[in-house]
Amino acid sequence: MANHKSSAKRAKQTIVKTERNRFYKTRIKNVTKDVLSAVEANDKEKATEAMKTANKYVHHCIAKGILKKGTAARKVSRLQVKVNAL
Repeated sequence: MANHKSSAKRAKQTIVKTERNRFYKTRIKNVTKDVLSAVEANDKEKATEAMKTANKYVHHCIAKGILKKGTAARKVSRLQVKVNAL
């Protein structure tokens, strides 16, 4: 339990931010899975569309401060290599 007003407020803010970050990170995992499932099914058209969505969303997360620029670039690059291999 917090002993000061400011620490109580910080505890509340942390809960809100944690929930928000969980939403974004879960969404990143889901768009990644969409790309990977399309790649496994050898569906070039679906994989390309899913890749567009994933690329857009991952870069959106950079702007929100959820991911660092290098992390996002690495994730997108690895997915793109798999899509290009089709």
